[in-house]
Amino acid sequence: MEMTKRIVLGIAILLCTQIGTSQGFEREKLDAYFDTLQKHNKFMGSVAISKNNQIIYTKTVGYADEENKIPANKNSKYRIGSISKTFTAVLVFQAVENGLLNLDEKLDQYYPAIQNSEKITLANLLNHQSGIHNFTDYDEYFSYNTEPKSEDEMVEIIKNGGSDFEPGSQSEYSNSNYVLLSLILEDIYKMPYPELLDKKILQPLGLRNTYFGRKINVKDNECKSYRWVGHWEKETETDLSIPLGAGGIVSTPSDLVMFSNALFGNKLLQKQSLMQMETIKDGYGMGLFQFPFGDKKGFGHTGGIDGFTSVFTHFEAEDISYALTCNGANMNTNDISIAVLSAAYNRSFNIPEFTDYKASAEDLENFSGVYSSSQLPLKITLSAKNGTLIAQATGQPEFALEAVQKNKFKYDPAGVVMEFDPTNNIFVLQQGGGSFTFKKE
Repeated sequence: MEMTKRIVLGIAILLCTQIGTSQGFEREKLDAYFDTLQKHNKFMGSVAISKNNQIIYTKTVGYADEENKIPANKNSKYRIGSISKTFTAVLVFQAVENGLLNLDEKLDQYYPAIQNSEKITLANLLNHQSGIHNFTDYDEYFSYNTEPKSEDEMVEIIKNGGSDFEPGSQSEYSNSNYVLLSLILEDIYKMPYPELLDKKILQPLGLRNTYFGRKINVKDNECKSYRWVGHWEKETETDLSIPLGAGGIVSTPSDLVMFSNALFGNKLLQKQSLMQMETIKDGYGMGLFQFPFGDKKGFGHTGGIDGFTSVFTHFEAEDISYALTCNGANMNTNDISIAVLSAAYNRSFNIPEFTDYKASAEDLENFSGVYSSSQLPLKITLSAKNGTLIAQATGQPEFALEAVQKNKFKYDPAGVVMEFDPTNNIFVLQQGGGSFTFKKE
């Protein structure tokens, strides 16, 4: 569940091109890769990868509790955000297989007050073609996301969001879809979502470190989440009564790999159901996305909630499953996924080098101010804090920019590069192939 708001796209995919070859699985090099990330405060989190149903590598770096310097370990549990949607989709298809639901039935059987509910099918909810507005897109979401919400309150919030398009006419990611699916599952089973998840998926697979989340408890080996603002700063904590099966599950990479192997090994669903989940329309499957890695194609999902990010994916041809959970990132975690998958495929990868360049206090003060652009409907405020240039876009959290060279900064988690022209009081922001000029007001 994408619960953080940054100038980034909410759904990431794995991309890797021009991959070289190497001489086998380089465990020691991969260890050195993660040690480098930890040394330079680039990543706190955990990864696991399996081949032929056997875990071949795990690695954990960083802290479960950074303030008290409590290190994370391979069994530390992280909120996995929207990967929860895959679990929810599995529960829906299990209900379909048992004759309790039909993908063609309409939403108005459950929530007739929602706009277009008489046209919206359960299939539309699963593949984000309902048109129901994504409730986490509103700025006001961050005014209540740390407080518990009842079913009635969540339905009212979703209802008030209205519709963005005619059901079935296009696709647009919406957490609202999977909150509604969670509530429908509770209704047909007469069982709370956490119990249903445990009974139908977790217990049968023996996933002991996976469950529906609660208030984070470090004593239970659960991780807090952080963002980098020149130091690790603790993020706020979403109350998980809000996302439910759209983003409320806690897990570990090893458990996610086990879940992945069971799902794609047809141990949770019939083959036909899995094929429906894997059918991509306008970029969306039913609880799954397609992930390209070089010439390989996998299926999985990403997640983001508070300061947590996560991903899992499965590559059927080679029977490889991979998962990453993160509670603090000062780089693009997609690069980490590429490195680990490169090792799994016996392909070359590089240990990154990080610059030691420090911008002067005078330069940081000169760059400070409020900037706007005629190309984008947002303003970016820059300020100098503790020797670091801090940026904040309209309605979004602060993020720390890393000085690369004189007048040039970057923010790796979002793939942002900002180059200043102090004489003209402008900077050019580059992201995702786009280039946007901002001028100081």
